Amino acid sequence: MAEDTLAAFLKKNPDIQDVDAFIIDVNGVPRGKRLPVSSVKKVFSSGLRMPRSAFAVDIWGQDVLGARLVLETGDGDGVCKGVESSLSRAPWVKHPTAQLILSMCESDGSPFFADSRNVLKKVLDLYTKKGWTPVVAAELEFYLVDPTRDERGDPQAPLSPRTKKRSRESHMFNMDEMADFNDVLTEIHQTCRIQNIPTDTTISENGPGQMEINLMHGADALLAADQATLMKRVVRQVSRKHGLDATFMAKPYVGKSGSGLHVHFSILDKNGKNIFAAAKGNQGTPLLRHAIGGLTRAMRDSMLVFAPNINSYRRFAPGAHAPTSVSWAYDNRTAAVRVPESDAVATRIEHRVAGADANIYLLMAVMLAGAYDGLVTKADPGKPLKGNVWDSKAKLLPNTLPEALKAFENSAFIAKYFGKHYRGVYAACKLQEKEIMDSRVSSAEIEAYMRDI
Repeated sequence: MAEDTLAAFLKKNPDIQDVDAFIIDVNGVPRGKRLPVSSVKKVFSSGLRMPRSAFAVDIWGQDVLGARLVLETGDGDGVCKGVESSLSRAPWVKHPTAQLILSMCESDGSPFFADSRNVLKKVLDLYTKKGWTPVVAAELEFYLVDPTRDERGDPQAPLSPRTKKRSRESHMFNMDEMADFNDVLTEIHQTCRIQNIPTDTTISENGPGQMEINLMHGADALLAADQATLMKRVVRQVSRKHGLDATFMAKPYVGKSGSGLHVHFSILDKNGKNIFAAAKGNQGTPLLRHAIGGLTRAMRDSMLVFAPNINSYRRFAPGAHAPTSVSWAYDNRTAAVRVPESDAVATRIEHRVAGADANIYLLMAVMLAGAYDGLVTKADPGKPLKGNVWDSKAKLLPNTLPEALKAFENSAFIAKYFGKHYRGVYAACKLQEKEIMDSRVSSAEIEAYMRDI
């Protein structure tokens, strides 16, 4: 079947010369190889070998020795097979090139535990055994930025292609702001269509050059995670083609809105009925509340997935459009878990905690694991909150990386659904990144202290 997919693709794209084949590492970063198209057939059959340790490198691409996938294993190879649905043209490359996500397995064909796609698969298997199908949709925020830093070395908003002026203000839902960047946004959507990435609406968000692109709901959560991950690559690559950079960093600007990654989801039963939808009204079923109960119960333990970097925690502050507490509510964007106003049949949960810098596979895995755990244990979420949740007495989420790391490392929930071994791998990666960041002298320190002290 995979060979048929490849043959059909090459028949439609006979000019393709090379294929970028890559795994997605612990941080959601593509890492792989460029192959001549003649070598791709074996990627689908016998597979492409890559070091298992490639899944446990830090954000700079350095080995994370604490993950115990390098020296202890002899840094051996796993077998990477091509994900058929991801094979697509990469039109931003000047010479004809395609791209392909890889998923790693062991030599015996069993899933490699440290591949975040396999972590999500493991959770989805639990749903399959219950006859349930999650239906998910991601909303990703990002900033278009000038590739040239300012005189202090900080990022700066891009020049408008139309006015040649630099926007410094927030332009929430501003149609003119989108019109100014129409060429790059149009090509992003065109490229997504070429790659079968189901983009929906685009809006100008709450920061200068900040945009949000929504993906349509899909009943294959693994495919949806692939598509959201590939969309991030499209945004970055097409932006570069237009002389811009794009970043999914959680908080690139002090005093401006951070970038979030919200996920909407519902669950279908074996008959295709939404188990959250009540016969009347939009308050949902007891199953909706059980799922929310599981989400809120697991939220503190899961914070390291939602906010994986030191910068991630700059996004969380009262009034900053990012939730700071373990909370849920009906149609209330100040809560961590929101049940949007909708027709009964479309009753769903919106999970609002994660930043745009999260690994999308792990985000969906921990979110769906929380909901599943709540469903099977009939968790009680308590009463929904009303009004300004930031003013409530709801339990606060971890607000620093060390606090989140401690909760994650000690979590029985994470060990149960991710596995103890992967819990250790992910924690080791985040610890190494923290230690490296802690060891560096920041430009802010130099500016504040160097001259006068």
